[in-house]
Amino acid sequence: MQTTIRSAISFDGIGLHSGRPARLTIRPAVAHRGIWFKRTDVDLGDTMIPARWDAVVRSPLCTLIQNRAGVSVSTVEHVMAALAGCGVHNALVEIDGPEAPILDGSSVPFVRGILDAGLRVQGAPVRAIEILKPVTVETNGGWARLSPSKTGQGLDMVFRIDFADRAIGVQEKRLNLANGTFVRELSDCRTFCRASDVDAMQKAGKALGGTYENAVVVDGDKVLSPGGFRHADEAVRHKMLDALGDLALAGAPILGLYEGHKAGHAMTNALLHALFEDADAWRIVECDTATAATLPGAGVVQDEIPAVA
Repeated sequence: MQTTIRSAISFDGIGLHSGRPARLTIRPAVAHRGIWFKRTDVDLGDTMIPARWDAVVRSPLCTLIQNRAGVSVSTVEHVMAALAGCGVHNALVEIDGPEAPILDGSSVPFVRGILDAGLRVQGAPVRAIEILKPVTVETNGGWARLSPSKTGQGLDMVFRIDFADRAIGVQEKRLNLANGTFVRELSDCRTFCRASDVDAMQKAGKALGGTYENAVVVDGDKVLSPGGFRHADEAVRHKMLDALGDLALAGAPILGLYEGHKAGHAMTNALLHALFEDADAWRIVECDTATAATLPGAGVVQDEIPAVA
């Protein structure tokens, strides 16, 4: 059955790119509502923004969604990943500014808040998107693909990255995201960047709220952030976290295999556009008990939250 959060939970922090303070509150929502964002600092007009693939506006370094009135909210990928990874199907996410707070750079603060609040089961079945044939997008040496599941176990993910900085280098990871894998393996993995890119980002008005506490900064073979990586392959794990958050904008859990090679936010969104443009590539299915048990978030408990949080 679909779920929503039992009670409201709030998070305070600053935006990674804007540097502006923000309060984000996740509230319960009725069945079949899906995930919506609301700008509480906007007084006039339409303040509701659907967390949906066709509301995404191209923006460098983050995922930005915008409604038809031009009201937007950016850097939604980490909270979307947390909602999907905890199995929340319906919620209203209120925010008093243009960008979600970055917190520690991962999804784990959102995960802890969601699981502390608890989930309420709703009287409506979960509907999922089953991938029926491969769909691929390519750009600038990278590619992303959705294809039918080879395991029949919810969402499988394969991701590969290749960075010149030796602190990251080439990393590849394969995961099945059933039964709390996201919470255990990915939720505490932080956003990262190269020290050589920081000045350029800040001159472009980005990363104004970035610190060593909310991002992992690397310089060649060195990790500049205190404490280093939480996992030796934290970088590729964070890319998988981002991908789950961006795939959650499909509007329903995906049953299939996602593969990303040097992929990012824009490419994953382009993949969803390509998927939904091909009516033969997907179908909506109503999940039976066995299928629902393979979805991200099914059966997650607080003890699975990584201790680093």
